Amino acid sequence: MKQSRAGKTDQELSDVEERAMKKLAGKELVPLPSLVSDLSKDTGYSADKVTEGLMRLQSRRLVVIAERDPYGSFASYVFSPISLWFWGAACATLLSVVFVFATSGLALYLRYAFGALIILFLPGYSLIELLYYRKELDELTRYALSIGLSLALVPLVGLVLNDTPFGIRLLPVAFTLSGLTLLLLVLALKRKHEYYKTVKAG
Repeated sequence: MKQSRAGKTDQELSDVEERAMKKLAGKELVPLPSLVSDLSKDTGYSADKVTEGLMRLQSRRLVVIAERDPYGSFASYVFSPISLWFWGAACATLLSVVFVFATSGLALYLRYAFGALIILFLPGYSLIELLYYRKELDELTRYALSIGLSLALVPLVGLVLNDTPFGIRLLPVAFTLSGLTLLLLVLALKRKHEYYKTVKAG
């Protein structure tokens, strides 16, 4: 009985494979859901059985089942899991501006923490992400360079502000550093997306 059932299953999968190859002949890209639906109607088999047959074809390298560029547009890339680094850094940057206005209580300690981040880490981190968008650096090197570049960028911002009517005061420094960081983060995100599309196309 078991052999009969196994033989029937193999026959069903062979039917699926044969019909799939006919449908795919001469075509480069076929949406998987529509292919499964069409084969299920043609053969009378369940979608699971059809999918199993397609997976067997893929295992024999007769077809390639691949997700079609899930983050092709910049908007979809921005809101993808790949861009969590961007949202983490951007939120920390915005919070550093918010906590500048804190004067007492727990918020004051958060002001110190986020103030240290915007001075010692975030500007350099955003620049590193822009310059090394292909992940050539390991994480430890990336963080060390982020601190070093931040310590170089902050005095430069101070020098520029010193020659403006705003001067080197808390709010101008906080807003300028935050704006610079956000600008570098957006440029880094854009560059990473362009590299992502290039890799996917290749």
